[in-house]
Amino acid sequence: MKALIRMRMSSHDAHYGGNLVDGARMLQLFGDVATELLIRHDGDEGLFRAYDSVEFLAPVYAGDYIEAEGEIVSEGNTSRKMVFEARKVIIPRTDLNDSAAEVLEEPIVVCKASGTCVVPKDKQRK
Repeated sequence: MKALIRMRMSSHDAHYGGNLVDGARMLQLFGDVATELLIRHDGDEGLFRAYDSVEFLAPVYAGDYIEAEGEIVSEGNTSRKMVFEARKVIIPRTDLNDSAAEVLEEPIVVCKASGTCVVPKDKQRK
């Protein structure tokens, strides 16, 4: 089972100089994807227990469009192991003009992670 969201990073997401977006924003997107996966799989939002690994692979800037995708790769009685990937798919082209943007021919993977979520037995509806 997979889920995908796409969002444009805004100036409110920029945390550092040069409009650089904090890496924690990618983890927030992964949390939203995990919530959707748990709702679809178990009928409950569940809880994120832990990340096993997180890799920040490329910078993200205000104006970038990011796709965050996740997949349940294994499950226990209450645990759901998931993998996530965030990709930059559109970038602003302010070098051309203030409103120019470009769809990337090849998305740029900006972050990868894996983690475990839990849905208590008494909350599982599916």
